[in-house]
Amino acid sequence: MTMQARAASRLIWSFTLFLVMIGLLAAVRRAYVLLDPPKGPPRFAAAAAMDAGFAQHKSLTLAHIVPASLFMVLMPLQFARRIRDRHIKWHRWSGRFLIVLGTFVGVSALVLSYTTAIGGANETAATTLFALLFLTFLGRGFWNIRHRRVAEHREWMIRAFGVALGIATTRPIVGAFFAAGRLSPHEFFGIAFWLGFSLTLLGAEVWVQRSRVRLEDPAGQFPNLLPTP
Repeated sequence: MTMQARAASRLIWSFTLFLVMIGLLAAVRRAYVLLDPPKGPPRFAAAAAMDAGFAQHKSLTLAHIVPASLFMVLMPLQFARRIRDRHIKWHRWSGRFLIVLGTFVGVSALVLSYTTAIGGANETAATTLFALLFLTFLGRGFWNIRHRRVAEHREWMIRAFGVALGIATTRPIVGAFFAAGRLSPHEFFGIAFWLGFSLTLLGAEVWVQRSRVRLEDPAGQFPNLLPTP
């Protein structure tokens, strides 16, 4: 691997793990507020209004963010070649578990799209589309690996992870809209979701196209799913 390729690999991994951290912090914050609601008057009225919306569907929200958190933590390990090569059985069983987790995440996201849409119809349209894409990508990834089509499996799982990371990308975008103060959450939430999910899915697709591999796999080994960390 050239120095340029190594630098690109480190950059991709660093950015990916940064988004994973944002997603986990957002999930922890949401769970904390749901399980231990703050007392007294809210300091930030707009955030308090969003918290109240999720609090009306506490069980559904937790059923979404808990498996989503596990998905975000485990998915990068699937892409690490050193872990995969040394623990291939763990990789395969973890992959099956991630398909189950991802199904819960996608289905619960669809339900939440129609129960807690802060941004109204625009947000519902965005979250519905990307939840369906996420489930489709997961299904295609699972189907391809069951048929020993490793390269195609790799590509669909990268796309699925790209969609999953979109929820983290929306956070700084939402923060920028809050800081600007020109639009209400109802007005900008849908825009933020379209931007966040589109950016990470586009990034995943760029990586798929730039790193596409076509190979025979007689030994049953997996090719790289992301650059070697």
